[in-house]
Amino acid sequence: MGPAGLRRASDRFLLSSVNDPKKTIGFAIVGTGTIAAFHARAIAATPGTVLRAVHSRSKERLHAFAAEFGAEPVEDLDELLRRPDVDVVCVTVPSGLHGEVSIRALEAGKHVLCEKPLEITTERIDRMSAAAGKAGRILAGVFQSRLGAGAKRLKAAVDSGRFGQLALCSAYVKWWRTPEYYSGSKWKGTRGLDGGGALMNQAIHAVDLLQWLVGMPTRVSAQVRTLVHKMEMEDTAVACLEFSTGALGVIEAATSFFPGARLRIEVGGEGGSVVLEDDRILKWEFAAPQPGDEDVTLGGRAVIGGGASDPKAIAVEGHRLLVADLAESIRLGRPPLIDSREARNAVAIIEAIYLSARLGTAVEISRQKA
Repeated sequence: MGPAGLRRASDRFLLSSVNDPKKTIGFAIVGTGTIAAFHARAIAATPGTVLRAVHSRSKERLHAFAAEFGAEPVEDLDELLRRPDVDVVCVTVPSGLHGEVSIRALEAGKHVLCEKPLEITTERIDRMSAAAGKAGRILAGVFQSRLGAGAKRLKAAVDSGRFGQLALCSAYVKWWRTPEYYSGSKWKGTRGLDGGGALMNQAIHAVDLLQWLVGMPTRVSAQVRTLVHKMEMEDTAVACLEFSTGALGVIEAATSFFPGARLRIEVGGEGGSVVLEDDRILKWEFAAPQPGDEDVTLGGRAVIGGGASDPKAIAVEGHRLLVADLAESIRLGRPPLIDSREARNAVAIIEAIYLSARLGTAVEISRQKA
């Protein structure tokens, strides 16, 4: 079954489902690492959702996590997936295991909310999408940076054509992670379980945000380095982008940049320029002002948050919005904000960056089939 067929299969489920708008949506979490707590708090903060169960390969962490968040610890994953009171499985295991766990959940009839990246290769993501289409279940990704007020306002400006001919569209994620961040983990910064380093784990949020705002780049030329940390993959990367519009751009990604700077997006062209930092609008200038421009607050408060020097410094609000969106998708029979096809794009760009760095030449970025 091709991608179009998968979408039709999923749509049939969504459109034919009889849903109860008052139904409490039961969640389970598989994996008890740092990000799992954000999912648990997001579920607790969302009306009409409840955390029923949790699973982890570590019994000690499983029982501690379950006690902290008021869920039932389930030591056998198959047992958890058989539970009729679980509608959604949040997948928060190491990135290279996302596909394995997600496909098992989908085949068991569960919807899935999977942490970024959806998987560490587009080939694996396509297998996950196929499983979701076959099961008629939702596979949603986590890219909360799209949900910030600043990002949405910038997206509206791009879509309405306010920039005219785009010229430069760039993303900068110059963060810091301590040596212990990598040395204390069996999977972070590894090829097999992290799929990469600063690009695939940290900068992927900005990569996704940039392509969502201005469209997929078509070609990339890149260099990656491991300069500061003792790790298998990169802690420093730079990529030059080409877009179908003729615009150019840059992605800078690092966990080697002490003490860490805010995630920054810059979009500019003949009609204006905008700068975002951690969803705060720092610059909003257009050649042709429009009503509402005066309402833009420069440097205002951001509710999504960032992780420039501390991976735990992000806010729960982004995850809460995604949990609420998925619950509403199930109740109303509509697609989620970020489905598997959307979540695939950032991984495709990062794959191309790694390939370009390995070959030492510019490469085309693979496109999804219609």
